[in-house]
Amino acid sequence: MAADPKPAFRPYIPDRTALREFTFRSVLMGTLLGMVFGASSLYLTLKVGLTVSASIPVAVISIALFKVWAKFGGRDATILEHNIAQTAGSAGESIAFGVGVTMPAILILGFDLEITRVLLVGVLGGLLGILMMIPLRRALIVQQHGELKYPEGTACAEVLKAGASEESRAAADPVHRGDVLGASVNAKTIFAGFGIGLLYKLGNVALKGWKDVPEKVFGAPLQAGSISAEISPEMLGVGYIIGRRTAGIMAAGGVLSYLVLIPLIKFFGQRLDEPLAPGTKLISEMSHTDIRSAYILYLGAGAVAMGGLVSLLRSLPTIWHGLKLGVLDMVDSRRAAAAAAADRTGQDLPMKFVLIGIVALVTAITLAAPLHMNLLGAGLIVLLGFLFVTVSSRLTGEIGSSSNPISGMTIATLLITCLAFLAVGWTGNSYYVTALSVGAVVCIACSNGGTTSQDLKTGYLVGGTPKRQQVAILIGAFASALVLGPILLGLNQTATTYIDAKEIAPALRAPLAELAHAPKERIAGPQAKSDSTEYLVWHTPDPAGGSARKFLVKPDGEPVWLVDPGINGAFSKRPDGSEVRKFDAPKATLVSYIIKGILDRKLPWDLVLFGALISLVLELSGISALAFAVGVYLPISVSMPIFIGGLIRWFVDYRDRAKFLNAGLTEEQIAAEGDKSPGVLMASGYIAGGSIAGIVIAFMAGVFDRQDTALTEWAMKSNPFFNGPAANALSMLPFLILCGVLLLAARGVILAAKKRPAATPSGH
Repeated sequence: MAADPKPAFRPYIPDRTALREFTFRSVLMGTLLGMVFGASSLYLTLKVGLTVSASIPVAVISIALFKVWAKFGGRDATILEHNIAQTAGSAGESIAFGVGVTMPAILILGFDLEITRVLLVGVLGGLLGILMMIPLRRALIVQQHGELKYPEGTACAEVLKAGASEESRAAADPVHRGDVLGASVNAKTIFAGFGIGLLYKLGNVALKGWKDVPEKVFGAPLQAGSISAEISPEMLGVGYIIGRRTAGIMAAGGVLSYLVLIPLIKFFGQRLDEPLAPGTKLISEMSHTDIRSAYILYLGAGAVAMGGLVSLLRSLPTIWHGLKLGVLDMVDSRRAAAAAAADRTGQDLPMKFVLIGIVALVTAITLAAPLHMNLLGAGLIVLLGFLFVTVSSRLTGEIGSSSNPISGMTIATLLITCLAFLAVGWTGNSYYVTALSVGAVVCIACSNGGTTSQDLKTGYLVGGTPKRQQVAILIGAFASALVLGPILLGLNQTATTYIDAKEIAPALRAPLAELAHAPKERIAGPQAKSDSTEYLVWHTPDPAGGSARKFLVKPDGEPVWLVDPGINGAFSKRPDGSEVRKFDAPKATLVSYIIKGILDRKLPWDLVLFGALISLVLELSGISALAFAVGVYLPISVSMPIFIGGLIRWFVDYRDRAKFLNAGLTEEQIAAEGDKSPGVLMASGYIAGGSIAGIVIAFMAGVFDRQDTALTEWAMKSNPFFNGPAANALSMLPFLILCGVLLLAARGVILAAKKRPAATPSGH
């Protein structure tokens, strides 16, 4: 007997229903919100190498702002307008991840972070990923509906339906009207989180209200061991969103570094009477920070590299399966494309437009001088770009954006590119930028491809028009990429320090031949007031195998200043003693080590190998090593607040799980409920508010340096929460309040949303 045919899918807004959709206000709203969340995601990527999906927060804020507009006499937005807003707004986060993972590596490789290079990579890579995903929409979103879940996209659709206007509910297909009738989204939660995160960060860092990194350094037997926590709202929010397991594994990596490896190095090395390479100081004279800079960073880089490779190898069967099915489905879907194109919900951008756009983008990438591209690199971008956009789009449907191994795909791209360059003899410094450009464009493309597929899934469920969504995300991606470049350069510059070259390398001289065409540069930032001389710029490799060094030198070759960048820099204090907040950019460091390690083979390979073996031990123990490796690389002060956030999420999920199971929800529905819960919204607000405050504080540091110095002096003398015998304990009190607010919001005790019945998956 023949099986029953699969019921036809019916979106929330029927195909033949006309509602306002692609409007100026919806595109503008999404684009602006995309810039905000793109900036906060870039900040997070530079700090911890992680981002969180922006679609649901953008959707919630869009719903809230348009409802406020309606209360003042304006017209409320339709569900399709909100869908356009969240689509345009989601591009910023995915581009920020790709830019933050790859572009800072240029500093570590010994080049300047040029604005044109960052802008070109962000714009061209972001648009390329969107265009490459469009031919896959019908295959992955339509034909695989019910098989590929797209968890974040499905959850976002439920948020949009829950916040739908009366006009949208009246236009909804009758089969869906009972799903969310009478429900409302509590947007106050995310706005409250944003405000709390912003004010907390300003009071903590800008106004010196309390110590921002409580720390305890131990004596024997854990000499040089330490534990600390950067008690910031954005780190707490990240921990809540990624959950206890991942946060706990990251914290375990930090414990290994700071409570095992650093004390071991101090124990065995303190009696050495000469420096141990790659360190340049006696270990007996090193602080825990010095030991981390000299040894642990290379161990962490090796661990991250091995963790990424193992993650990629583990995903190879899924990648191959997804690629094969994706291509086959795309070919089969062409037969139904002509008939479906007549329907509003079946209209994509014309294939001619897509192909011409891809050719134009690849041509621009090839001809753009700052990218140092060649034909081999351009060919690899086309080949690997389409491969990994296909894989990313399908994996996003299977496991979601958060688990999509974009880092592993980037590592694979860099390995293939560098090995291809090595095979043809391209091993000099001039090919660093080419290899990095290939990896950066492919990374951003596959990241944005996965995001685009989630957005199109949301549109498919609510009844949006695909081609209008595709135009919206192209606009949002372009605008976000233009903003992220200046922000990246600004964050690097505000944290750059200039160190007296005589203290670093007293006998070093720049060869005059290398200065013949050297550019000129002045000191920037707060230190510019003490020296306005224009110097020549000279880059030279680190003899210890670390990051290339940049010096400002006199015309006779005498170095005057070592330029220590804000991203991956080693000096956290200026000559006047003022503190500087550096960005570790862990995955950008890994990218640079892959390129330099293969093309020039100049790394302390013994330490890198030891780090790789740490990850291998974890994998053999059945533990995914990538999160652990990131914890080894990052300061423990970053992983500790993330761990606390994960513990809060575990407690909330543990309490709610039984309730959801008793209500008859499946595991997938429970996960979807968690993705749009009040706790996640509050945590998203913490992340956005804390990150935006951090960016503003960084940019304003050079403008209000006198006020900052005066506040610091006052706090050091008169504020027991900032300095004093009990400062570490007292500074934890505001953070505990921050944790308590998150817990209460997650439990629905404050800012509780109206209860609604669990949504049934559409089309079943």
